[in-house]
Amino acid sequence: MRRFLLFALVLGLVAAPIAWSQRRAFVLPNQPYDGRFTFVRLRYTQGYRLAWNADYPQMERNFMAILGDLSTLRLHKTTSNVHVLDDPALAHYPVAYLTEPGYWYPTDEEAAALRKWILKGGFLIVDDFYFERQWAVFDAAMKKVLPEGRIEPLDVSHPVFNTFFSIKSLDGMHHPATPSARAMYLGIHEDNDPSRRLQVVINYNNDIGDYMEWSGDGWYPVNLSNDAYKFATNYVVYGLTH
Repeated sequence: MRRFLLFALVLGLVAAPIAWSQRRAFVLPNQPYDGRFTFVRLRYTQGYRLAWNADYPQMERNFMAILGDLSTLRLHKTTSNVHVLDDPALAHYPVAYLTEPGYWYPTDEEAAALRKWILKGGFLIVDDFYFERQWAVFDAAMKKVLPEGRIEPLDVSHPVFNTFFSIKSLDGMHHPATPSARAMYLGIHEDNDPSRRLQVVINYNNDIGDYMEWSGDGWYPVNLSNDAYKFATNYVVYGLTH
């Protein structure tokens, strides 16, 4: 029995990381553009090579199922796209999601392409990072993308929190990895003017993607998963209407 338990323990320690990496390493074929809303995730090529696909693809599948039930959007429920930052096809899509930017180091070409996409009307959702070390990496990367952009806190009165759901409070959420990382919401506006279009929304000390990925498994309190869907829905609707 002791030998069996030891073997099982060793097998678990070896197999778990392998299964984890296999689960995260694959990329499904992209949905060809047809005018319907497609969830777009950005894949960065520099930095930790698997960080960009955290929660993929279950998060987007869960979110698109919810968004399809909530709205009258014509959307793809079971497929989503992954694009590198300088992929010309990104121009077809007005909203894109970037996760774990605490491991993101864009090349000059990627930064220039993402800047062009944003300035033409693209809306970038940044999610899943926490504490100062990851913030420093993200901040440096964002400065390459929008050198003149000023990151500022957003309050609950901002239109992005009132486009579909009327979100009453920005308190309560935290990064799933630690309750001490209390969520903050920040953004970059066009010409650094808060009265103009929000170009980038930033979920710092939070990970709405993880809450949505595991919303059907009971890992997290229902209210936090519900809030994640509310934020994500507002972000998409804002990006499509601004």
